[in-house]
Amino acid sequence: MNDRGKKAKDQPRARAEIYGRDPTFMGVPFSRDFAGTKAAILGIPFDSGVHPTRVGARLGPKAIREASALVRPYWPPHRTINPVEILGVVDCGDAKVTPGDAEGSFDAIEAAVRHIVDAGAIPITMGGDGIITLPQLRAVRRKYPNLLALHIDAHTDAYPDIAGDPFNTGSTFTHAAREGLIDVGRSIHIGARGTTYEPRAHSHAKELGYEMIDAQALFSRGLEQTAAYVHERMKGRPVFLCWDMDFFDPSAAPGVCIPTWGGATAREAFALLESLDGLDFVAFDINNVSPPHDVGGMTAHLAGMVMVTWLHLAVTALKKRGVLKG
Repeated sequence: MNDRGKKAKDQPRARAEIYGRDPTFMGVPFSRDFAGTKAAILGIPFDSGVHPTRVGARLGPKAIREASALVRPYWPPHRTINPVEILGVVDCGDAKVTPGDAEGSFDAIEAAVRHIVDAGAIPITMGGDGIITLPQLRAVRRKYPNLLALHIDAHTDAYPDIAGDPFNTGSTFTHAAREGLIDVGRSIHIGARGTTYEPRAHSHAKELGYEMIDAQALFSRGLEQTAAYVHERMKGRPVFLCWDMDFFDPSAAPGVCIPTWGGATAREAFALLESLDGLDFVAFDINNVSPPHDVGGMTAHLAGMVMVTWLHLAVTALKKRGVLKG
C-alpha cells in the first residue's frame, strides 16, 4: 500500500452514516418530535393520476428537497433574519400515502397534518397534486374553526362533480365548501385563467360562494391593490394558503401537471407573496411540482423559493399572535 492509500485508510469515517439518506428541505433537522419547533415541513407524495399525459406530482417533495440545497434563508435587503433558526424548522418526512388512491390516503394526510398542528407548529407541505389540500383543510379546521382559504392557482379546483370520480384535483374546493371546512364567503381564489374542459369552472366556484379574482382581474387591478383587498377581507382570521405552481407562467415553471399560459412571472409572484405579509397564516400548502416535466429542476427550485418566503411570512404571523417575541 502506498502512502496515499494508507492515509486514506487511516482517516475516520465520521460522515458515513449520512450516505443513503434523502436530503431534508434546506438541510434542516429531520424530526417527528415537534417540541420547540414552530414550523414543520411535510412531504405528501401523492397524485391521483387524472392527468393522463402529465403524471408525476407524486415525485414533487423529493425534487423540492433536492433543489432546496440552492435556497438560502436570508433575502436582503428586507429579509435579514433567519426564519429557519427562529422557527426551529424541522422536516418530518413524508405522509404515508398510496398514489392513485385518494380516499385511502386521506386519513394518512389528515393524521400527519394534525400531528403538526396539535403540537402548535405551522405545517408547510409539499405535494403532490391539488387533491392533497382537502384532508389538510380537515386537519387544520379542527384547531381553527373560523378558517379561511387563500387559493392561488391557474384553476379554481372547485369544479362540478365528475361522474364516477368524486375526488380529483378539480374538486378539492367543491368538497371543502360542502363539508364546511372553511368560511367560503371570505375565502378567495386568485389567478384562474386559460382553457378548461368544464364551461362552469368559474361560475360553479361563485355559486358555491367563493370570491374569485381571475388572472385578468389580478393583472389589470395590480398586485398591490389586490393584496390590499385580500388583507381587508382576511384580516384577523386564520388563513390557509394553498399555492399551485401553475399560477406561474410555464416559462417560469414548466414542470407542472397542467401548464397554462398567461401566468405570473417569478418577479410578480414574489411581489404578491411579499404583499401578503401580515396575514394570520396557520398553514401553507404547495402542490403540482411534476419533476418528469421540469427543465433543469427550475420548477422545484422555484417552489423552494416560495417556501422560504412562507417561512418569513410565518415569522410575522407568529409575532403578531405573540407566539414569537421581537
